[in-house]
Amino acid sequence: MTTYPSTTDQGVGPLLRAWREQRRVSQLELALRADSSARHISFIETGRSRPSEEMVLRLAEHLDVPMRERNALLLAAGYAPRYPETPLDDPALGALREGIERLIGGYEPYPALVVDALYDVVAANRGIMTLIDGVCETLLEPPLNAMRLALHPRGLAPRIRNLRAWRGHLLEQMERQIALHRSEPLRALYEEVAAYPVPGGDPAEELSEPVPYFALPLRIEHEGRTLSFISSISTFNTPMDVTVAELAIETLLPADPATVKYLQSLLP
Repeated sequence: MTTYPSTTDQGVGPLLRAWREQRRVSQLELALRADSSARHISFIETGRSRPSEEMVLRLAEHLDVPMRERNALLLAAGYAPRYPETPLDDPALGALREGIERLIGGYEPYPALVVDALYDVVAANRGIMTLIDGVCETLLEPPLNAMRLALHPRGLAPRIRNLRAWRGHLLEQMERQIALHRSEPLRALYEEVAAYPVPGGDPAEELSEPVPYFALPLRIEHEGRTLSFISSISTFNTPMDVTVAELAIETLLPADPATVKYLQSLLP
């Protein structure tokens, strides 16, 4: 398992260097982006110079460091965190929760859900509940996790017609998130779901399925029918709170007229 520098035993310099190297940016390139000098960047990374709070945030922005890790950089540099992490059930986020519920409710009868940074489901509409009907009850206990639900052999995996392709898509998605966030809990979840056995099936049958040229569909069995969806994920623009920054809204849009007709018959 990959490990990363910790704020508990190292200063901000090694952390910034690790982020810079992961983003494959040279000291000179980072200096030009941040209106600084390569020498100053080098001094910061080696601990010879303590960056200002503004400089920490500027470097983090140009390195595309996620908001949670920006707070960690500030702490490592001796500053207070800049971004709050408000629990989603806090009254301060009441308007946000209401907006999310209205948004995913507006997608009905099409499935839509909201997940956090670990793919735990924080909201779901009736379309999602229809798809997961009959799944093993232990997988439905809170916190409901979207990746476990999709890939567990007692979850939706046996129902997914193009499981190998869809599984590969989900694992690649998680790998990208791990590279971006460098999250050990996310890495642990990845290793767990990647180790799930893949239910038997004919790989040739998956290859014979028609695939829309613009996106990989999710083809899933429900009540004896094969439904086809295209997944779309959106996030909040310029968030100022860690909780909000880590939320993602996923919608499953019908990929064919038959799926549209069937869903409309379920949730008129």
